Amino acid sequence: MKTIIFHNPRCSKSREALCLLNEHNEDVEIIEYLKDTPSAAELKKIVKLIGIKPIQLVRKNEKVFIPYKDKNLTDDEVIKLMVDNPILIERPIVIKNNKAMIGRPPQVIVDIL
Repeated sequence: MKTIIFHNPRCSKSREALCLLNEHNEDVEIIEYLKDTPSAAELKKIVKLIGIKPIQLVRKNEKVFIPYKDKNLTDDEVIKLMVDNPILIERPIVIKNNKAMIGRPPQVIVDIL
């Protein structure tokens, strides 16, 4: 079974996580989520696998999120915001065997390998 990484090649943490996967000889499927944005259904599955609320998957310091910082968004509104603005999706996300983690720091992904 492939290990999936939602990856941004411009992010050092994402590159570190990919390097770790390669060091562990994982069969990796790389999804550059800024080019191939996950659907709302995929994001819902990811947050469920990680065991978090959608807002916990948001990069809150991104400029595009500033207008929403003080708003009480529903889970569906947060998911739509990430679909419409994939830069808001925390990275890297690694999925293997129906388990998922946010790789911050990248070393934590070893726990699901």
